[in-house]
Amino acid sequence: MLKPSINHLLILLMTFFITAPVASGYQRDQAVPVEKVVYGDIESIRNITEKQLVEDRNLGWKTFGGALIGGVIGHQFGGGSGQDVATVLGAIVGAGVGNRYGDSTHYQELKLVELMINQEDGQQVMILQDLDPGMVFAVGDEVRVVYLQGRVRVDRAM
Repeated sequence: MLKPSINHLLILLMTFFITAPVASGYQRDQAVPVEKVVYGDIESIRNITEKQLVEDRNLGWKTFGGALIGGVIGHQFGGGSGQDVATVLGAIVGAGVGNRYGDSTHYQELKLVELMINQEDGQQVMILQDLDPGMVFAVGDEVRVVYLQGRVRVDRAM
């Protein structure tokens, strides 16, 4: 009697971990540790549009799900060894359909801005970051370069 409950719990946990969203990077409304802040002026700006191939990481599960559903549907037909053949054929067809139509690979367009900055400490740095429509830069703007753990972000100086 306890076995079905454990199986249901395992299925529930697997579903949660497979479909749980991946934590994204630094957002503007988060508090993160800062390594250093350097001020500077923008020397040049270039907007960049880049396409990135996004592949579906759940393709194997979709193929498996198609095979499972196809096998269940195939099992409804025939009797005896004919039913076994229908089950196997249903699983094969279901796996093929799940594999073919479950593929959701697509291109994602990324809008980036490349900033060349002359910092107050004498260094010149080039920073590529996501284009933020609320943070539009112009040549000559005074900015702050915020160095985070493994990342860097440019904002307007305050």
